[in-house]
Order: sequence, then C-alpha cells, then structure tokens
Amino acid sequence: MQTGEQETIIHVQWEGPYEFEAAGGLKGPTDYGVYQIYGGHPVYGSSALLYIGLAQAQHFGTRIPQEQGWLDNCDASRIQVYVGRLSGSHTPDAHRWDHLIAVAERLLIRAHCPAHNSQMNLATLEPDLRRVHVLNWGHHRDLLPEVSGARWTSRFSLSEIPGYRAFSQEEMPG
Repeated sequence: MQTGEQETIIHVQWEGPYEFEAAGGLKGPTDYGVYQIYGGHPVYGSSALLYIGLAQAQHFGTRIPQEQGWLDNCDASRIQVYVGRLSGSHTPDAHRWDHLIAVAERLLIRAHCPAHNSQMNLATLEPDLRRVHVLNWGHHRDLLPEVSGARWTSRFSLSEIPGYRAFSQEEMPG
C-alpha cells in the first residue's frame, strides 16, 4: 500500500485457485483480505466470476466457508476461490488496514460486477472510491490488473468537466 497526494494505491497479491473446501484451511497470520469465487452461472457460463468478498475480522478460512450458497451451485464440485492479501513495504495500523480492505473490495465489485454481488448500495459510497487505485498482482484470474476510481466512479464524468469535447485539428496552435 502506498498513499500519495490524495491518491491511495492498494496492492493486492492474489493466490489460487483453491477448491471451496480447501479455502477453509486458510487461517494463518496473513490470511485476511479480499477473495473471489468462480463457478457455474446459468447466464454467464461454467466458470464465471460469481462473488467478491472480504475477510477482515476473520481469516479466509473462517469467512469463506460461511458462503454456503455456493454448495447449491449448478456445478458445485468446480467452485474455485482466489484470495488476495494486501501487500506493500509496511503494514498499516489496524484501522487503516480494515479501511483499505473495505475500499478495495468495493472498487473491485464496482468495476467487475460479479453475478452474485449486490451493486445497489455502491453509489452512496462512490466519493470514497474516487482517488483509489487497486493493483492486482499474481493469480488475479479475471480481474483487471489495475482498477481505478478515476475510471469507475463519476470523478471524471463528462458533466463535471467544463467544455469537454473532442479536439479539432483546426484548433491546434501553430
């Protein structure tokens, strides 16, 4: 993690895939962060991004098995889980760490629209996401390598940029 001039950069190191049952064993001191669940979906196919969640007060191994809905999946034996841990040159304090995990999860959900995440409440949280960048490293599967609040929020909506238009070659100086 790195915080610059009002921009927050969150590095997430991804590992996986894990079988759903095997994810229950992830209870080590670094087993916190965000996770992705892939599986069958009647519209999106047999290996779709179904859900992005967070494990901040519980280990991945405690949180992920609570997601029992995946056991009813049309292809439950092929559910795959990827876990992402916050990474960087120093460990933030507990409050900042919790905040970074929550913000990373929200921005990843907003950018990727997983089939089983509810998107309705994200608009009210948008101002928190406008200056956040999530950099996905390692086995991030179908996630974009970089997700930016500058792109996935209204930070640069056309209505907020006075005089926004395509440039004309005739208007070029000299």
